[in-house]
Amino acid sequence: MDNSNIFLAVKAAIVGIFGAFGAAFGWLGWLVLAWIGCMVVDYISGSSAAMKAGQWSSAKARGGIWHKAGMIVVVIVAAVADNVLSLVVASIPGISIEYTVLLLPMVLVWYILTELGSILENAAAMGAPVPEFLIRILASAKEKVEVATGEDTE
Repeated sequence: MDNSNIFLAVKAAIVGIFGAFGAAFGWLGWLVLAWIGCMVVDYISGSSAAMKAGQWSSAKARGGIWHKAGMIVVVIVAAVADNVLSLVVASIPGISIEYTVLLLPMVLVWYILTELGSILENAAAMGAPVPEFLIRILASAKEKVEVATGEDTE
C-alpha cells in the first residue's frame, strides 16, 4: 500500500468514526465533547499559567480536578432531570408535547462559555495577547444564557 492509499484509509477511518459518533449521539454528543475538550484545555492552560507564575502546587491542581468533578456531577444531574421531565410529560394524558432535552444543553453551553472565558484568562496570564472583543463576546453570550435561564447575573 503506497502513501496516498494509507492517507485515504486514515481519512476514511476518521470520517467513519466521526460519522458513527454523530449518528449515535447527535448534536448533544458534540456539545458534550466540546465541554470535555474545554475542561481539558482549561486545566492544562491553568496549570501552565500557574507554572509560569511560579505558583503551581499539587493542592491547587487537586482543587481544579475537584472543581471539574463537581461540574461533571452537575451535568449528570441535568441529564437525569431532563430524562425525568421527559417521562413526566409523556405520562400526562391529553398533552401532545414531546419533551426531549432542555436543561442539559443549557448547562453545557453555560459551562462551555465559562470554560472558554477561563481559558482566555489563562492565556493572558501566560503572556498571550487576548482580543478584548473576544472577551466581551464570550461574556455577553454567557450573560444571555443566564438571562434566558433566569440566572441572577449580578
